[in-house]
Amino acid sequence: MWNDFATGEAGDAVDFFQRASGLSQKDACRKYIELAGGRITTAPRAARPRRSGAKPKPVFPDFHTGTAADIQHLASLRNIGREGLEFASARGLLWFATLKNCPAWIVTDSARVNAQARRMDGQTWEHVGAKAWTLPGAWGSWPIGIMESKNFPAIALCEGGPDLLAAFHFTFCEDCETSSSSVVMLGASNQIQTDALPMFTGKRVRIFGHDDEAGRGAVERWAAQLASVGADVDAFSFAGLRQVDGKPVNDLNDCTSVHADDFESERSLWGVMP
Repeated sequence: MWNDFATGEAGDAVDFFQRASGLSQKDACRKYIELAGGRITTAPRAARPRRSGAKPKPVFPDFHTGTAADIQHLASLRNIGREGLEFASARGLLWFATLKNCPAWIVTDSARVNAQARRMDGQTWEHVGAKAWTLPGAWGSWPIGIMESKNFPAIALCEGGPDLLAAFHFTFCEDCETSSSSVVMLGASNQIQTDALPMFTGKRVRIFGHDDEAGRGAVERWAAQLASVGADVDAFSFAGLRQVDGKPVNDLNDCTSVHADDFESERSLWGVMP
């Protein structure tokens, strides 16, 4: 984050890079992702996400990169370090917009076939009766972030947007930005889309499913799918872990508030990412 006290201008690292380079916002974002260790290429037609049948590629609203205030607010809302959110933004998986007259944060990727929005105030979307709103036309089974994971040997496969942000938090904390990438499935009921599966071949994949019946079922299904294409798969267990307030840890986002005693005694927490 930066602030020019002389002019009052402020922004994130991508904004700064755009001003320094003279590039358009789109080109500056693409270049910044490359500098952060990612890679953006124009994929040949056969490598682009596709789906059999007549379902069209969705058209989503315009999203924008987060301001310093956006990032700080979301960090406080989800109890996630700001650096991890900046990293998710630089990878192109965290975006912001105003939807239904509400400021929102969005998880999506360069494929732009799947996107889910949550309100910045943490409240429920009234028109869907849930906190997570998968945008109209989205391909719900598309694993967001898989195309951005092409050049990384290890993948954290998460369940839901908050856990994706938490994965970037742990990636930053464990200093594995160059070896590990993060991918998210938007809902435990979804299968991994068939034409995305080959992108996991040969990868080391750790699945972070929620500690409930639906989450455990998802871990089993996703593990079977991934093993079928030659991925090396395991799963992280939250069983028995507590948060600082004594509540059980049910997912990766909860794990950012893990009790200090559990952190000291549970060696799996010393290396969460694959």
